[in-house]
Amino acid sequence: MGALDAVAGRVAGGATVAFWPSGSSMVPLIRSRQQVVVAPVDPSKLEAGDIVLARVAGTVYLHLVSSVDLARKRVQISNNRGRVNGWTSHDRVFGICVAVDGVARSGAVGKTLAADSNEFS
Repeated sequence: MGALDAVAGRVAGGATVAFWPSGSSMVPLIRSRQQVVVAPVDPSKLEAGDIVLARVAGTVYLHLVSSVDLARKRVQISNNRGRVNGWTSHDRVFGICVAVDGVARSGAVGKTLAADSNEFS
């Protein structure tokens, strides 16, 4: 189980979580080791361009929603460099990124399930 699996478990349990992911697949939106805050999400409100914590084919990613299929209740997940990870169902989308290094992501407003997305554990 990787670090993102543990974060996904906490977010799926209702927690808003701050953590410092590593990697370069989301540059320049998220740089390696920048603090991100992820809150539980209502997947039916997701749009292309949202950054989500989701499981695709057994792996948890903090990546972009690149396409939405509301009829089949699924989203396509991709990194910010053009690589598509694949489609995943709404029940495998755990949370939405609400802030990066203390800067709120305006696209996340109204999409969280957390009572107060400013409080995190």
